Formats: sequence, C-alpha cells, structure tokens
Amino acid sequence: MDEKQLVRQVLSGSDSAIRLLISKYERLVVHMVARVVADDMDREELCQDVFVKVIDKLSTFHFDSKLSTWIATIAYRMAVNFAKKKKLDQVDLDEVQFKESATEDVTSDQDMKQFILKLVDMLPLNYKTVLTLFYLDGFSYPEIVEVTGMPEGTVKNYIHRARQKLKTIVEEQARKEVALL
Repeated sequence: MDEKQLVRQVLSGSDSAIRLLISKYERLVVHMVARVVADDMDREELCQDVFVKVIDKLSTFHFDSKLSTWIATIAYRMAVNFAKKKKLDQVDLDEVQFKESATEDVTSDQDMKQFILKLVDMLPLNYKTVLTLFYLDGFSYPEIVEVTGMPEGTVKNYIHRARQKLKTIVEEQARKEVALL
C-alpha cells in the first residue's frame, strides 16, 4: 500500500490502516523521541501522543514531502517542546564526557550497536537528532532540514562535528584500554 492509499484509508477511519500507519512509522517516532527524552515512561507516553496528533492532523498533510518526513517533524517538535516544558538538561558540547558505564565489553554486533547508541546519547540534542535521522532513519539533508528547521549547512556541520566527537571519544577510550595492558 502506498502512502496516499494509507492516508486515505486512515482518514476514512479504517482501524487496520491506523494500525499499519503506527507499525510502519513506530521505529521512526521512537528514534526521534528517544534522542530528546530520557525517561522511558515519558518516551512511551510521548510516542503515543505523537501518533494521536499525526492521526488528528493527517487531513492537513498534502504530500508536499514524504509522509515519514512529516511524521518525524511532528515527533521532533513534540519531543523538543516536551523537553522544554520539563526543562530537561541539554548537555553543552564542551561538557560531553565519556562515561565509564558505556565501556562495557562489546562482544557481538548487537552489543556494538548498543555501545554506539550509548555514545550517541552522550552528544548534545542537535547532534543526536541529525545523526539519528541521517544514519539510522536514512533521511537526506533536505529532509533533515524540513524536520528540524535548521539550515542545510548547519545540519551538515552538526553531522561532521558529531562524527568527530564520537571519533575522539572512541580514540580516548582505546588509549585508556591500551594503557591498562
């Protein structure tokens, strides 16, 4: 089923289409919210709220962009607004420190993925957001610009800086482990 058919069916009130919409975009919404909101219960509630808003506002979607971009924009903005309301701490780039808890033994691909996600979670909000959209969700630069409202140059800059920061963190950890040998 293509996006237009899915939207038409959701708008007509089809429960199966609503379930399909949620299952198709659940991972994207979780990624967007998880990069901003740390508490599991808050994340779960916010993800549900995102889908309520998506379904409520779906009649205003005019296919000017991909449906995934539109949904990611809603999720991102709701998460940021939630964080502002809760006054959640946003880490300054200079304050990002490598946490020893993130250095658990990495023995499998799944462990490596979790390890990398822990590293990404230590980055500032904007860096986490653009990295998640670009690498995990496969969004293009113009799509990330649409979701975040940042200029394209800023998006590219943040992706570059985030990769550099992650590289520095990994190199520092490798030096620590070599020193222990």
